[in-house]
Amino acid sequence: MKKRKHVFCQKPLTHTVYEARRIAEIARETGVATQIAVANQASEDTRLLCEWIWSGAIGPVREVHNWSSRPYWAQGIERPKGEEPVPKGLDWDLWLGPAPVRPFNSVYAPFSWRGWADFGCGALGDMGSYSFDTIFRVLKLEAPVSIEASSTERFAETYPLATIIQYTFAARGDMPPVKFTWYDGGLKPPRPEELEENRPFKGEGEDEDEGLLLVGDRGKILCGFNGANPKLIPEAKMSSFVPPPKTLPRSLGNEREWLDACKGGKSKPCGNFEFEGLVTETLLLGNVASRTGQKLHWDHASLKVTNNDSAQKDVSPERRGGWEL
Repeated sequence: MKKRKHVFCQKPLTHTVYEARRIAEIARETGVATQIAVANQASEDTRLLCEWIWSGAIGPVREVHNWSSRPYWAQGIERPKGEEPVPKGLDWDLWLGPAPVRPFNSVYAPFSWRGWADFGCGALGDMGSYSFDTIFRVLKLEAPVSIEASSTERFAETYPLATIIQYTFAARGDMPPVKFTWYDGGLKPPRPEELEENRPFKGEGEDEDEGLLLVGDRGKILCGFNGANPKLIPEAKMSSFVPPPKTLPRSLGNEREWLDACKGGKSKPCGNFEFEGLVTETLLLGNVASRTGQKLHWDHASLKVTNNDSAQKDVSPERRGGWEL
């Protein structure tokens, strides 16, 4: 970005909270076209959810529940003691990047790096990038004021096998405070009373182990994990629902937004790093809370946990020499 190159980035956008703040700042300063690989931000479903919620389809939303079947990789383990030969063609020192040096072991790479705090962001980082994007847009979320986590046994270097994380957000404009709860490792919220007994607790066409539930003062919306196929529950309420007019501009696609901006288009990609930086900060604060096991109070402006000094090292971990920011 400092070289004025346009950037398209995989998810999660960054590994740490501090990196998310810096990448958003640099994107703002340079004005290059940026986009994250979270295609649901460009979807019809995300726009429908925004229009439904903003028109009062279920009243003010005060609770959100989001659950994932991840992890699909090793977590909740200690660092292995053994050392294995470095695979041919792998520059292990380069792969480690800013992380502390350790012997190569196949528990780290490929793929399973997700479960290790020095390299990945656990189930939350792997999947939350999708669903948090939708939830932030629908509820016009800003930074959380507190984050609290409970989990299975915690380990020094890997994320827990299963986690429940609750974010508390303050009121925004005419939207009330909201509690947003994340579940992974096969955990999920209680089944809504409104859901018919013969109906699976999942969104249409989705894995039953993943979903999204929005709870308003006058109803509930059940969706796939990232907001796909939204439906009011029970079915009788959906059948009588008259959707509001479609007022939001529709997208030509996540990649198309970025390519058009690279070619000089005037519209900023909706998944730009300035927006996604805040989403990623929030996402990764859940991991900070999970690793401390304590309720954290967050000061967004100063990028600090105000009630736990030890948690600050996870907000901006020390980086290996040569990889400083």
